[in-house]
Amino acid sequence: MKIFSAAQLKKADELTIKIQGITSTQLMERAASLVTNEIDKRLQNADIAIKIFCGIGNNGGDGLVIARQLIEKGYRVKVFVVNYSDNRSQDFLINYDRLKETTNDWPEYIKDEGDFPEIDPNDFVIDAIFGIGLNRPLEGWIGELVTYINQSKAFILAIDMPSGLFSDRVPAEKDCLISANFTLSFQTPKLVFFLPQTMDYVGDLQVLDIGLDRDFLSSEKTNYELINKHEARTLYKPRKSNSHKGNYGHALVIGGSYGKIGSVLLSTKAALRTGAGLVSTFIPKCGYNILQTALPEAMVITDKNEEKLTNIDHRMDPSVICFGMGAGKDPKTVEAFKELLQKTEKPMLIDADGLNMISENQELLEFLPKKSLLTPHPKELQRLIGDWNDDFEKIEKVQEFTQSHDLVLVLKGSHTFVFGEGHVYINNSGNPGMATAGSGDVLSGIIAGLISQQYSSLAAAILGVYLHGISGDIVAENRSYQALISGDIVENMGAAFQALFAD
Repeated sequence: MKIFSAAQLKKADELTIKIQGITSTQLMERAASLVTNEIDKRLQNADIAIKIFCGIGNNGGDGLVIARQLIEKGYRVKVFVVNYSDNRSQDFLINYDRLKETTNDWPEYIKDEGDFPEIDPNDFVIDAIFGIGLNRPLEGWIGELVTYINQSKAFILAIDMPSGLFSDRVPAEKDCLISANFTLSFQTPKLVFFLPQTMDYVGDLQVLDIGLDRDFLSSEKTNYELINKHEARTLYKPRKSNSHKGNYGHALVIGGSYGKIGSVLLSTKAALRTGAGLVSTFIPKCGYNILQTALPEAMVITDKNEEKLTNIDHRMDPSVICFGMGAGKDPKTVEAFKELLQKTEKPMLIDADGLNMISENQELLEFLPKKSLLTPHPKELQRLIGDWNDDFEKIEKVQEFTQSHDLVLVLKGSHTFVFGEGHVYINNSGNPGMATAGSGDVLSGIIAGLISQQYSSLAAAILGVYLHGISGDIVAENRSYQALISGDIVENMGAAFQALFAD
């Protein structure tokens, strides 16, 4: 699903109105009807006080339509107009008059702190104050109103996006913005819904298809895409009946040190569970019995050193090398890593201590094979590319970094971002239970397993991240977030593949 800018969505609205021969008011009615239906579906005519706070622009116009439609369905609705200016949009004015024709309980105006209405914790609050076009912080009594609404402890539903949130930048810490429990957004999600600094304000998210012009949406270019089942499924390569293990590649997992062999075990097992035809591991001698006993399907090669990697002499030609999990940063290991990079031509996957070695020895970047894949978490990324002021600057810096070094980068998080070929792919699977030790090691193994099956680095990253999240979702559904451990993600990879094609 493409993620568009505010300017692109405005253009989509204008083209839709022209091509479909409708008015902006009719488009607003269509969009609001979808919101009303979702509210009605959940409340089911419950006797609950619905309080709608409307701005005086088009987002407020949406709120007025929703209010009228809910009243017509028999709900107890009270509308409050947040009167922050004398300027009103035409659609607001039209729908204000229509609302007055529907009810004798006309909207109340809020002009300052003295007009703030009472909000009970049991009320259902709808935020329709500001939408995607907001370009300045909420100040004065409007900011205080937003804080007042948040502190009410009532359930808050935001229309299109929470008021105070910008589409193209991160609000300052002192800025006021609605902290919604749920957001119903129009047509496509917005980038800020998935950024660590802003996603908590959105709450649960649902995107409503309001029927904007299909040709425009399909042809309009964007650098951002949300990855759901449909997008992930298009990347999958089915297996031929007439095949053997050699058709699915050979992944080599290199890492481990004394006390940290488990990370290599998780990556190796994940590569096998993802479908790699062969998987070998190169580890210190101390891990030999562990790997051979725990995972007989894997082949094991050991370093001469008992406790760390010092000379990575694997003497094979694997389809992909996955390096770094549990490797440590001993100087001899760093030197062995450098030698490995210098003699490897195929794209590699670098994770964990491999990333830390590069961060502390930036000259190693010049030896990375083109299209190699880095999988940092935020702290590892910070060590790799330096500090950033906010999430938008972080995205810019990562894009510059990946393009200048011809790399694919997987930035792990609540919504994992995949950067490659000038585009950003945002994963929409997974859950908080996956914030557990070893989850990243499993992800590296999954992606390596896909690369060994001749997926490109970028396709393997996008599909691998999605499958990793789906497997975690399956585990959480059966065991809870708290009980989820990384080994469970590996064991449910089969179910993840099946879920990819389930209706």
